[in-house]
Amino acid sequence: MESIQVVLSNAELLYSEQEIDSALEKIAIQLTTEYKGANPLILCVMTGSLMTTAHLLAKLSFPLEVDYIHVSRYGSEIKGGEAKWLHEPTISLRDRNVILIEDIVDEGVTLQLLRNYCVSKGASSVSCATLVEKLDVEKVGEKADYIGLTVPNRYVFGFGMDYKGFWRNLSSIYAVSDLY
Repeated sequence: MESIQVVLSNAELLYSEQEIDSALEKIAIQLTTEYKGANPLILCVMTGSLMTTAHLLAKLSFPLEVDYIHVSRYGSEIKGGEAKWLHEPTISLRDRNVILIEDIVDEGVTLQLLRNYCVSKGASSVSCATLVEKLDVEKVGEKADYIGLTVPNRYVFGFGMDYKGFWRNLSSIYAVSDLY
């Protein structure tokens, strides 16, 4: 447990709580312009986007429905592996405008998998809002449609994103020191 504390002590602050709030406000304005009156289905991509989804939902003042989807490529690791499906939405996606809420888009592998899943379930449209997009990484498939912040190609944590299962609860976003 002490080593987890040391990781935070040596991490670089990338975005403060206020900067994150501003980024989410920008995304909320875009989503309101695009989806007001469309009753979209918001899918929180668990577990990392729990905080992003909660804070973003509080900024949306139009009718919508919320469910979640849980597929993991990381678990408590810092490198992505094979996708493990843990939960499918309980609300039907058929003929719905689906908005995936992601914490971070690295290479886009999970996002591509989620988009394909939604289309296979009959969604009429699928878009993605992500709090963070990682720069300088070769992307697979389409980019996120709504991007709040960008980060360098480093391992980041905080505001829902974890480091080996810890620090999702932080209100800011940090980059792991090159020491680790």
